[in-house]
Amino acid sequence: MAMSFAVSASYTLLSQSPCVDGRRHSPRLRNFAGGTSSASSSSSSSSSYAQFKTQSIIRRRSIVSRSSSSLSSSPPPSNRMYAPLLPVASGLGSSHRILKPVAAKLGAEGAPIDDGIQEIVEAPPKAWEGAKPIPLILSVAVGLIIRFLVPKPVAVTAQAWQLFAIFLSTIAGLVLAPLPVGAWAFLGLTVTVLTKTLPFAVAFSAFTNEVLWLIVISFFFARGFVKTGLGDRVATYFVKWLGKSTLGLSYGLTAAEALIAPAMPSTTARAGGVFLPIIQSLSLASDSHPNDKSSKKLGAYLVQTQFQAAGNSSAMYLTGAAQNLLCLNLAKELGVNIANPWVAWFQAASVPAIVAMLTTPLIMYNLFPPEIKSTPDAPAMAEKKLQALGPVTQSEWVMVGTMLLAVTLWVFGDALGVASVVAAMLGLSILLTLGVLKWDDCLSEKSAWDTLAWFAVLVGMASQLTSLGLVQFMADSVGKFLGSFSLGWPATFGILQAVYFLSHYLFASQTGHVGALYSAILAMQLAAGVPAVLAALALAFNTNLFGALTHYSSGQAAVYFGAGYVELPDVFRLGAIMAVWNILVWSVVGGLWWKFLGLY
Repeated sequence: MAMSFAVSASYTLLSQSPCVDGRRHSPRLRNFAGGTSSASSSSSSSSSYAQFKTQSIIRRRSIVSRSSSSLSSSPPPSNRMYAPLLPVASGLGSSHRILKPVAAKLGAEGAPIDDGIQEIVEAPPKAWEGAKPIPLILSVAVGLIIRFLVPKPVAVTAQAWQLFAIFLSTIAGLVLAPLPVGAWAFLGLTVTVLTKTLPFAVAFSAFTNEVLWLIVISFFFARGFVKTGLGDRVATYFVKWLGKSTLGLSYGLTAAEALIAPAMPSTTARAGGVFLPIIQSLSLASDSHPNDKSSKKLGAYLVQTQFQAAGNSSAMYLTGAAQNLLCLNLAKELGVNIANPWVAWFQAASVPAIVAMLTTPLIMYNLFPPEIKSTPDAPAMAEKKLQALGPVTQSEWVMVGTMLLAVTLWVFGDALGVASVVAAMLGLSILLTLGVLKWDDCLSEKSAWDTLAWFAVLVGMASQLTSLGLVQFMADSVGKFLGSFSLGWPATFGILQAVYFLSHYLFASQTGHVGALYSAILAMQLAAGVPAVLAALALAFNTNLFGALTHYSSGQAAVYFGAGYVELPDVFRLGAIMAVWNILVWSVVGGLWWKFLGLY
């Protein structure tokens, strides 16, 4: 029997698919045309229809007007599709709805009576995905307080003071993390342009900085080592040669770390892509399991020793870690120019770094001894793995040749007139041309692009603060304050280096620490009369050494701690002890070596 319906012409009613807006009128509607419809009727029972149930959170009813005619005897189609879960809003408080029939009422003869009532059930609203409110408020408050509540020094311009407020707010956000680092830095950059503190071209000028692009390309080199398996092969060879005892195994891994570091500047990639998988394989083969008492048989010692050694290998080379390049760039902004930086860095760092790396496995062997002292099966395991890897592939040979070329140009680039970033660009071009890396590999290296974004913002702001005279004003003020205590530059040097090192307990990122404090501490040391190159390099070396303080102090820290072999109290205890040892080595051995080199 035909029924009349009051419906909107914007609806297209189908019997077996949902409407555009996620609603279905009475399940009997079909063949709609011209505002009327013929209806199938139903009088027999349908248990599947009567018992159809869906989770109900919020109930809403939609009633379709119809005539009072009786229902026919046809049951609802068994293959009827009900409206799926569909979004009805987006953003804050958005929810999802699903339309379903209410369980049918039963008539006198037990047949279901469809009264045209349907339900819309809604899922809970989505959680807030924007900035974390409290860190956001605190980070913004820092800038507002500096800008409007702290009196501006007479010697500082209004532009410099406003940029300083934005810079401090950006730094606070890097520490408190209301948003991911790159996103927060972009907000800071936007504010500098929006408030006309800096013109657009000046605000974005640091994106053309050579050092920042050298950092980005270094990430791509690290991906090449992981993708080709070259890093894994090199480390496995050292296990084969030195792995007959646990101590020898540790020295083998440390040597591999030192060899790979200059060509693989991502400490996190070295840890997660090369060394941790090898350590895990060796540990499991020795029945040493993570998150278990057996972890102390072998795994805990190897993990913690490799973690501590990584800081020294990163400090030994300019290209051993991304933050090293940033340090020298910030130093250059303060007028500290280092000729032939790759060679100068290696000369200054090599002796103390080698001494520290030679002693670290032995000290850890006594502080945190493994239960298994001998690993006679390790060389055989390494040999088996090398057999599985097969002969050196063409991609690995290309990677070796490319990195030898890049390192050679980094060493002799000044004499040849080839800048470090140009050498890196040439190396990347070779890898792309020969298919070792695909462009998609570069695009998917999110950490590289994220680093470029927020490093460029910090470097740009720091550069402008220097140009506007604020950094020099602060350095002179601190220098006068320290001078009132009649301290010589060596004492000032030691105090400020210690402050810089110990303050890393408050940071979860080495690069974030550099962006926040490196320029300020360096400026103070320069104002106190500390030799410029010595001050710049020593701070940069410390930037690597404090990466092993805690389980959150660096990217590799998170990787090694996350493996589950070392308990948190041991991480802090051993991190503090080894920090003292590293400071002694770099202060005493390094100090004598730097005197020999004429750095002071």
